[in-house]
Amino acid sequence: MDSTERPRGPHLEWTVAASDIGPLFLAATEEGLVRVEFHADAGRPDLAGPLVSRLGADAWRPAPGREVLLAEPIRQLAAYFAGELRRFELPLDWRLSAGFNRLVLRELASSVPYGSVVGYGELAARVGQPGAAQAVGAAMGSNPLPVVVPCHRVVENDGGIGGFGGGVETKRALLALEGVLPQPLF
Repeated sequence: MDSTERPRGPHLEWTVAASDIGPLFLAATEEGLVRVEFHADAGRPDLAGPLVSRLGADAWRPAPGREVLLAEPIRQLAAYFAGELRRFELPLDWRLSAGFNRLVLRELASSVPYGSVVGYGELAARVGQPGAAQAVGAAMGSNPLPVVVPCHRVVENDGGIGGFGGGVETKRALLALEGVLPQPLF
């Protein structure tokens, strides 16, 4: 859809925003931010295609600076990367997460603040499933809203950094930004 013509019915607004960890694909519905993806390719015109089919909405990519649904997420992400924001206050559309995964992600978002970390096992215990550390790892891997729902703050119980959908170096950069790890040398 043309960037000057906003759809009339349910729609998905999307863009690619620059960040300190590379370009981020952002998408929002009228309910809230629905998707954040790392390493987005701004030149791909079909970037929102998979979401459009899952959510049953028309996609709209406004011209830069003309975002409506994404204006506040873009502003808050910029403030976060500038070290000026420690807690996101955004409406979230949770439709891309369900069941145990949604339960774990909501617990993470509400109880693990900026500058702290939690182990996979501890997070599992917090949601009443103390033996489900691996399932928590799977929930982190399915997180549709990384950075905003801070799956980078979940680490291995033995102190290892653990995996990350955006890559371990991206996880290190986010934890360094929050003061959990030292800044990388390079």
